[in-house]
Amino acid sequence: METLEILQITWFILIGILFAGYAVLDGFDLGIGSLLPILTKNDEKKVSVLFRSIGPVWDGNEVWLITAGGALFAAFPHAYATVFSGFYLALMLVLFGLILRAVSIEFFTLETENKGIWAKTFFIGSIIPSILFGVALGNVIMGVPLDASMEFTGNFFTLLRPFPLATGLLGFTAILMQGLTYTMLKTEGEIHDTAKVLAGKVWYGYIVMFLFAAVLSFISVTGSACNIIAWVAAALSLGSLFAAKMLIGKGEEFKAFLASSLAFISLWGIAGALQYPVLVRAINDPALSITAFNASSSQLTLSVMLGIALAGMPVVIGYSIYVYRVYRGKVK
Repeated sequence: METLEILQITWFILIGILFAGYAVLDGFDLGIGSLLPILTKNDEKKVSVLFRSIGPVWDGNEVWLITAGGALFAAFPHAYATVFSGFYLALMLVLFGLILRAVSIEFFTLETENKGIWAKTFFIGSIIPSILFGVALGNVIMGVPLDASMEFTGNFFTLLRPFPLATGLLGFTAILMQGLTYTMLKTEGEIHDTAKVLAGKVWYGYIVMFLFAAVLSFISVTGSACNIIAWVAAALSLGSLFAAKMLIGKGEEFKAFLASSLAFISLWGIAGALQYPVLVRAINDPALSITAFNASSSQLTLSVMLGIALAGMPVVIGYSIYVYRVYRGKVK
């Protein structure tokens, strides 16, 4: 295997790890935001408790998304250009939601008269990306129409097919489970009890959407039914989900959060197994698909980036561990 090919495979895996890390870490505060009205019943004191539970870490969590996007741009610029131009409207809605969340959580703490408004905008800014992230991933897995120039030839409604919508709802339920297990971990009293009850209900929705998306993948994604690695990741995801339900019942909150996180990471394992080595599948002609091998940067670029990543990622991971350790424990 040549050096360039090794680097291309390495970056395919690393970018997947970065997106999975973002999903797990930012997933819980997106989940909290998406459930904010239900968890708090619009009680400003309860909203304040949840905001303080994510306040020290939410912006650091989004560093993973920025890093993943930057890595995709530098390592596979053709894939980056195709996705960000083809999914332009959807991604602008995601960006709007993320900006709205940042504005809302800051102004909630500064403006005493409009706390209710900023709690609602935080909810809106959370639920939009929580659904659209999964829809975008579903389109990448299923495939979109591309031309010989690697350009998207569909429209906004091309993205709203059954399989991508199913993956969007599956991702949404995974995010909700992350939010609920984290809420149980960080709070006590009524908020904790509400989260525990909701987790039991969301769990069933999670299982249903998992099975529904799996059936649609057999229909929509060529070769998915005989992909051994995808089956292993699916088994791990389901096993983690059942473990999470059992741990929630026992009140072992930290272990339940870890199980929920493992289930989420395993979903990314399924996606990676179905995709490799494709980055954006061309549904009209597989020969036009954008892969890690026909869309990468030069060997020099990939080598330099790998050196930077090996030096920088331990710092990011170490900082994240330090912050979570400092702010561990229940929010009063």
